[in-house]
Amino acid sequence: MKTYKDIDKTILKSLPNPSNEAYEMKIHSPEFTFLGEDEQPDFGRVYITFYPKDKIIELKSLKKYFYDYRNTKISYERLINIMYDHLVEKYEPARLRLVIEFFPRGGISSRLVVDSDWSVRGGKEEFYKEDTDWAFSTKL
Repeated sequence: MKTYKDIDKTILKSLPNPSNEAYEMKIHSPEFTFLGEDEQPDFGRVYITFYPKDKIIELKSLKKYFYDYRNTKISYERLINIMYDHLVEKYEPARLRLVIEFFPRGGISSRLVVDSDWSVRGGKEEFYKEDTDWAFSTKL
């Protein structure tokens, strides 16, 4: 049985940022799977808002990285923090906002969010008033 310690962050690959201009990447993975603490399959959606500096996310490697969680026993809270740490370490973005929406289990769903802009995460809260709750639009 794999645990969070077995997640291979070296799967993540980067590409050089082709632009010096500011822009935002939004990435949505609607079929994220992993094993919950009871070793039962859990499902969710992952949303990444990414403001690149020198590197951008190579999407094929991100897909493989997500797949590495498929047979990994991990709690929601550990999952979002491990994934966030790996993405920030690999891509060194100007900003990274990670949202994971976990599907209902036992009648309860959950949504976890972490943002590098938060002062508690070392950010300057430059984007504080920005509406970034796009991940939960019913139009997706």
